Amino acid sequence: MPSDSLSRRVFLKTGAAAGTAAGLWASTAPAEAVGANERLRIGVIGAGNRGFNTLTKTLVRLRAAGRNVDLVSVADVYSVHRQRFVDFVEEKTGVKPSAHVDHRELLQDRNVDAVVIATPDHWHATLILESLAAGKPVYCEKPMTHTVDEAREVVAAWKSSGQAMQVGVQLTSLPVWDMAREMINDGKLGKVVQFQTESARNSKYGMSRHNVITKEMTPKTVDFRRFLGVDEGLAPEMPFDRATFGQWRCLWPFGYGMYSDLFVHRVTGMLKATGLRMPGRVVGGGGIFLEYDGREVADVASIIADFHEGVQALVSSTMVSEELKLEHMIRGHHGLLRFDKNCSGNSGRGTFEFVPERPQVTLNSKLKRETFEAKTESNIVMMHMANWLDAIEAGKPNMVNNDPELAAAALTLVNLAVRSYREGKVFHVDRDGQVSDGDSSWAARWETMSKDRAKPHHVPGWNAGDAGSVLHPPEYQKLAGPWIDGKPPEA
Repeated sequence: MPSDSLSRRVFLKTGAAAGTAAGLWASTAPAEAVGANERLRIGVIGAGNRGFNTLTKTLVRLRAAGRNVDLVSVADVYSVHRQRFVDFVEEKTGVKPSAHVDHRELLQDRNVDAVVIATPDHWHATLILESLAAGKPVYCEKPMTHTVDEAREVVAAWKSSGQAMQVGVQLTSLPVWDMAREMINDGKLGKVVQFQTESARNSKYGMSRHNVITKEMTPKTVDFRRFLGVDEGLAPEMPFDRATFGQWRCLWPFGYGMYSDLFVHRVTGMLKATGLRMPGRVVGGGGIFLEYDGREVADVASIIADFHEGVQALVSSTMVSEELKLEHMIRGHHGLLRFDKNCSGNSGRGTFEFVPERPQVTLNSKLKRETFEAKTESNIVMMHMANWLDAIEAGKPNMVNNDPELAAAALTLVNLAVRSYREGKVFHVDRDGQVSDGDSSWAARWETMSKDRAKPHHVPGWNAGDAGSVLHPPEYQKLAGPWIDGKPPEA
């Protein structure tokens, strides 16, 4: 199958499409605010593996635990998924949901107060924008969008909507990231210079081929054209193929393989811990080095992203080797934070360790290795969805743990890395989020700061002054410098 160019028309974007959307939702009044004692009626768009086995079942468990929610509607292009959802929800809750092939019927239903989106990645932006336009709070699986332009559009729509929107990187609901950020802002690590993370996996099948395809998947049971999004300009028309439908993460028009499926998780946690958002320079590398099974996405990939605040991100994984992995760390001049694997899993427990640099560097012999732990009462998927429900009930969109601005920053980093790998380019991102091809200006900037003896830049929220950010040059360094009029610099 041919690869797309990663440049796609977005439904609702401009002109006629935007006018169509305005007309579509003009007669649909936004759902009224739902108080803590009222039932929130939720519709699910995309009831496949993630949408059903994880999100739907989690909402049912939350309901059983006392949350005032009902699952009242489902939209899915696959009839087997629709019926499975209806049967399960009716059995577990006593509420029989309505079922739709066309998601727009769900969004026009006044009995639906809020929406959960768990479709393939290339549909996310269109569904988010239409849901917000319909006045419905949104929970959307990661990545938030498929392109950087879509991410900007979603952030703008979310800000103007007043709705609570949560993006499904559930690890952001662990307290460890806020704990780490507080330590960083207080100067415990000194000047932060780098974070590193990974998401290595391995299998005999190949990445994403573990997603089961069945004989029940046929052109009669799957609305394949709607799955592709041909009419919305989301993907090109192509012949029906069970693997395209069931294992779409292997193909560029629909996802980015490990970049969007796995790297977004890791990057989002690190961005939350450091307070960083948009990168300044991004390059990606890798290739398909083993999995020659018709896939398009890489099985080995790395990202180097540099931030305007003077911090570098390293993300590197393989889908064909996992026994020894890169550590999850944030590095500073006076110490580092090392996060254990629980911080990226589904448990409600996370620990991390502070490891100081030697006293000869820090000039502080009191700095000691310390371990910090955060425990929660439930798994983090339940916490993450409950956090979204709390924000809706409170009418406070900023209560969510992974808002669209954080999600847009993570998407921008991985999307540009994919483009770098595929197009052979380095990308720059300015302070306003505008993307351009790279040039020599990035390196020149830091060299100029060095020659000017400038002070380091810091992560957002830094309040520690010069802590861990000052060099102590040896006396002999006074001998350095140009001789002027025959006189040495120390004269």
